[in-house]
Amino acid sequence: MFSIGDFARFGSVSVRMLRHYDDLGLLRPYEVDPCSGYRFYAAEQLSRLNRIVALKDLGFTLNQVAEILDGQLSAERLHGMLQLRRAQLANQLAADTARLASVEARLLRIEKEGVMPEQEIVVKPLSATLVAEMSDVAAESGEAAVGPIIEKLYAQMAESIPASGLTITGAPIVYYEELEAGLRVHVAHQVTGTAAPASPFELRLLPEIPRAATLAHRGKLAELCVSFEAMGRWADENGYAPNAPIREVYLQAPGDPASDEWVIELQMPVEQQAAR
Repeated sequence: MFSIGDFARFGSVSVRMLRHYDDLGLLRPYEVDPCSGYRFYAAEQLSRLNRIVALKDLGFTLNQVAEILDGQLSAERLHGMLQLRRAQLANQLAADTARLASVEARLLRIEKEGVMPEQEIVVKPLSATLVAEMSDVAAESGEAAVGPIIEKLYAQMAESIPASGLTITGAPIVYYEELEAGLRVHVAHQVTGTAAPASPFELRLLPEIPRAATLAHRGKLAELCVSFEAMGRWADENGYAPNAPIREVYLQAPGDPASDEWVIELQMPVEQQAAR
């Protein structure tokens, strides 16, 4: 037998909560001293307490908890309900994390408004490039949605390209295609050679770009949006019309998004606008 204080500690609840459960008839003490009124609990009551707390955490009211427990909820059924709740919380956490990343990126853009990047923007031609390419669709733009897709495709291609007989000759390239719903993410590797039949990627020639504005972004991945915005402002101020798609060439990719060691060359096709 446990005193109410000991039982509360073993069950990771407060004494006040146990008294409340007693008042509701949800968890009666195993024994009450008739003279002192002290409550005592038995070890087997921990099982019911665990179910009460678990169901409460699932969002059930205490009245609903009582109805469920009086219906003799099985451990298997409770386990399934907890798994469902865990999945709901995980999805909510992922959505909140994505929203937080979006807010932080927007704040960074606001802080950097009107600030030109330290690196010089250079206009140069880009030659046509043979690449092996794979793509997938992200539900929305932003690092939280796009980052995992890039990582997945990059890992698949790092394994499948050498196995196909091709040789990787340059840094990976990422570009995006706007869809009516979502964003198609393209990951490409510069290659040479002849691919084996039925390779999981597509061989294609990225077209020549006669005139591209280029900027070497150095810093965190979250700050890449600031470099994009700076290029847009530069194009407007210098009489250039930007074209899609803008390519991201990952010259240095340390893996950790928070690292300051990322080096990504942005390549934006541009055309000189007619004088107004």
